[in-house]
Amino acid sequence: MDTLTSEKRSWNMSRIRGANTKPELAVRSMLHRMGYRFRILNKTLPGRPDIVLPKYRAAIFVHGCFWHRHQGCKYAYTPKSRLDFWGPKFEGNVMRDKNNLSLLRKTGWLPIVVWECEIKRNADAALGRVSGILQRRLKKLVAA
Repeated sequence: MDTLTSEKRSWNMSRIRGANTKPELAVRSMLHRMGYRFRILNKTLPGRPDIVLPKYRAAIFVHGCFWHRHQGCKYAYTPKSRLDFWGPKFEGNVMRDKNNLSLLRKTGWLPIVVWECEIKRNADAALGRVSGILQRRLKKLVAA
């Protein structure tokens, strides 16, 4: 049972950002410090990636564990009320994410997902993983 009024719940939900979240800003800041240059919020690519690195043909998604259902993550809990709403909502999010990643791959882009909990737990390790992926990608692009 929700302990908040519908007006208060609506106000809370309206404060949830879709862009420029703390984890996204952390990833962008660290990428910039590492020397990567990128664009943000490319609306022409499937899924509207948070960060786009055209040189690498890479698209980075900084996913919130709750909304995008990070498997096995404590932040991907399911609310106890309104299961008839949340179940289909989460399933739709997951299916849309899979479809968007597939579309990006088919068009020659490399999708990379960075999870909110990765940034909270160890941002340097998460960015090290992304940097490794990008370096391998660049070697393939140069070799081709």
